[in-house]
Amino acid sequence: MFRGVTHLALDNKGRLAVPAKHREALLARADGHMVLTADPSRCLLLYPSPEWEPIQKRLMALSSFNDKIRGLQRLLVGHADDVELDGAGRILVPPALRQFAALDKRVVLVGQGNKFELWDEEQWQGRTAQAVAFPAGGLPPELDGFSL
Repeated sequence: MFRGVTHLALDNKGRLAVPAKHREALLARADGHMVLTADPSRCLLLYPSPEWEPIQKRLMALSSFNDKIRGLQRLLVGHADDVELDGAGRILVPPALRQFAALDKRVVLVGQGNKFELWDEEQWQGRTAQAVAFPAGGLPPELDGFSL
């Protein structure tokens, strides 16, 4: 289970040091093998490989004759890249994915249960501000009766 927000920096080669608290779980779950892909929100998604494979299989089983489905297949599967923890606990974020998510130097790794989101730090701050602002209309109906 991945959770928490960690502010990190990409090095000059586009490598990201995965926080030590997550490395052991990634090694145990996937032997350090992960899939990094684009998300429609303009962040990146980082999955341990065993978590990603059923998602890709299910997505690719959908009809590519539907333009919206085909677009999502192109985005998620087309941008998917296999990445691996190196000996120093880093992964290389490929240039095309760095460009897609506008990742420069300062990034944020956000645990989301079975995966991580990787955000440009400024974009993350903007998304967080939106999330706590609760625009007119309040919470979605799915959250009626939900309490923390």
